[in-house]
Amino acid sequence: MSVALRMWRNEKVLSEMIMSAGGVDDPLLMTKTPLRPLRNMDDFRTRSSGTHNTLLGETFTRQTIANLAIGGLTSLLVLVTVISSFVFPTPPPIALNIFFVVCIIMICSSVLVLIFWYRQGDLDPKFRGLIYYSTGLVVLLCLCANLYFHDVGR
Repeated sequence: MSVALRMWRNEKVLSEMIMSAGGVDDPLLMTKTPLRPLRNMDDFRTRSSGTHNTLLGETFTRQTIANLAIGGLTSLLVLVTVISSFVFPTPPPIALNIFFVVCIIMICSSVLVLIFWYRQGDLDPKFRGLIYYSTGLVVLLCLCANLYFHDVGR
């Protein structure tokens, strides 16, 4: 059987399946009703109560607000840690303090890459837990670093 004949049969079978599935008038058009741009937008809207719409129609859900709060607090804590490493205990910075902060910033950069990939859709939703876990580790490392920088417990 030639390749052209097989392709013609496959096309014919596919065309018959399309015609029988929905009663389509024209197999090339594949629809009876004209397409409307906002027809399926209800499927993509976020279902949550008490949302606030932004200028572009996006909604802020509780999860988005929680993510922004966690990210903001973590960023603030990392900034305080970076500043503390240069200022405390004495104005000339200690090399160990700088090394500690460089390690924290490197971990933060990997978390930021994970967040970027997650928002792009390249990561599965199951990686959200890994992002939260890594963010928690950054917070704990910043806490340990600040306690060390300020000589707490000595």
